Parts: sequence; C-alpha cells; structure tokens
Amino acid sequence: MARVFLTAPFDAPDVVMLICPDILLTPAVIPGFRQGVAHGGVPWLVADPGQVATGAFADLDQASLARLTHVAQVLGAPWRSIEAEGEDVLVFAADHVASDADFPAADLAALLSEAIPEILSYRGRLSMPEIAARRQMILSRAGSRLAARIPEPSDIRSAQSSSEVQVSAIRVPHEGYFLTRQYDLRHPVFAGGMSDEISREVFVAADAALVLPYDPVLDRLLLVEQFRMGPFGRGDPKPWVLEPVAGRVDPGETPETCAARECVEEAHLSLKALEHISSHYCSPGCSTEVFHCFVGLCNLEARNGGLGGLEVEHEDIATHVMSFDDAMALTQNGEINIGPLLLMLLWLQRERPRLRTFA
Repeated sequence: MARVFLTAPFDAPDVVMLICPDILLTPAVIPGFRQGVAHGGVPWLVADPGQVATGAFADLDQASLARLTHVAQVLGAPWRSIEAEGEDVLVFAADHVASDADFPAADLAALLSEAIPEILSYRGRLSMPEIAARRQMILSRAGSRLAARIPEPSDIRSAQSSSEVQVSAIRVPHEGYFLTRQYDLRHPVFAGGMSDEISREVFVAADAALVLPYDPVLDRLLLVEQFRMGPFGRGDPKPWVLEPVAGRVDPGETPETCAARECVEEAHLSLKALEHISSHYCSPGCSTEVFHCFVGLCNLEARNGGLGGLEVEHEDIATHVMSFDDAMALTQNGEINIGPLLLMLLWLQRERPRLRTFA
C-alpha cells in the first residue's frame, strides 16, 4: 500500500472515485506547501515554508496508484515523496509554480469529472506522450460539455430532455487530436413514441470564440487569412479563406477571454471592448462545436495588414485591414465564403450606426 496526500480538486469524492472507486479519504494537512497552478489550470503543490496545504490522506493499492499516476501524468502533475507525520507520503508537488490556482477548485473538480473518463480510456492503448499531447483538447472538450448544461430557452422548440434518448451503444471510430463518436440510439418522435434504432456519428470538438475586430472611428475592420483543411478536403482549388479571428476556448477560460487572447496571438491586436453577437452550433447535424461570436472594438489607425499566429501551433496567418464597405462588397462577389464571417458582418451592418455614434 502507498499513502498519498490529495488536495483539491483530487480530494473531491466525485473526482477521485472516478479513478479509485473504493478509496477511503481521511482529512489531513501538510505543512510547508501551498497550492499552485500547472498545465491547463490543473493545480499541484508547491514547496513553501510557513504555508499549510489542506487535503486528505488515502492508502492505495498498486492498481489504484497506477490509475491515479496515469491521470496525474496526463495532467502534467509529478509525484514526489515527502515525510509527513513520520512516514513517507506521495504528493503531486513541484519546487516552483509561477502562480496560485486561477479558478475555483469546485469548477476544476467539475471539469476533471468530465475529463477523467476520457483520460483513463487511453490507458494501456496510447503512449504517455501521445496522450499528453491531447491534454488541452481533452480538457477543452470537457469544458464544452459543462457549458452545454447551462439552460437555454425552449419556448417554441421541444422541451424534451436528452435523458429521454435511449442509447444502446457508443463507439469511437476515430481518436486523435479530434474525436468522432458513433451512437446507436432511439429518440422520441413528434408523433409520439420512439424512433427506430439509428446509428449516427458526431465530430466531438471544443467550443470556439470568434471575433471580428472593428474600428468604429475609422469604420475599418480586420480579417485574417489562412489555409483551411475543410476547403482543401472538399477539393476547393483555393483553400485559403478570409475569416474572423478565432480559437479554441481553453479550460478555465470564458469565451470573452479567449476572444481577447486570440486577437493578440493572431493579429497582435488589443481590444477595447467586446460586443456579443451569438453563441450557436455551427453544424448541429454532425458536430458538437459551438461558436461564440463577437465584434471586438479596437483602434486600427496604424494597421495595414501583416502576419500573425503562433509558431508553436503551426499557424500561418495573414491579416487584412479594410473598410466596412469593401468587406461588404466581398460578401456580394463570393470571396467571403465562411458562414460565421457572413453572420458577423450582417450583424455589424445592423449595429454599425449605434457603434459609430458612441465611438
């Protein structure tokens, strides 16, 4: 048996029991440590004399310790042996972490409760580097599932719950950086009763934030251009497209925070304010992906286009600054062929007088 010290969120029963179902937790404290934050907002302990970390002790057999170690390694948290209460105890600890935990442990516990089943599903099938490379997408997908539970209106559409859908089997035909899942299911039909059993595949993605940078003083906006696999895979001879700034919402981020971050990364641009346009499914027939769309108010006085993107993410981005009228002309001749950008420009066309009034 190995004695381990677990701190938030790993000492939350809903989290740790997904890893070790028969675990028994005993509340405990460890002096000389505090909680910090590591990869993807996942906390571990940091050596800090004078501080006291609260959590729980657990005695684990080798099988349970192996499962917990697997989850910890995927999340980037290293084991370290320390002496506590006169015996050796394993903790997730590092000598130095730059910041304190950046979002509440309760929120992180909910996130990990969603992510841990996927993390464990790879154990024994993929190497640790392969799984660790997917860490951010695993956590982002988990965050998207949590966001999907926020109630939305159903004044006209059916108020039937997803719990009424009868799922007989779930398979994963593809698992890489992205996932597809195949469901065998029956669902309620409008005429009453249930449908025949059907098989449907869905592309499992994380939510994304999209922002159209707009200068209301100069009546100019910024678009990005990049190579896209969708047009290329369709056979489009010109797979470079004009788009809004966009990026995946990382775990612990709000869509607003993501929108501002992506403007800096893709266009080296700081925003003054954000105007929310919509949050919507981009292709509900086959994808889980939700787009959070914004117009970002900014100053484009000194901008005439350029290059942007993060090299570490293999982004190759050109930026284009143009007048609102020139952008709308591109919607007429078909050069703008990306649905979200069309939506955002039409919203801006409607709201432009208001935005310019207060510029």
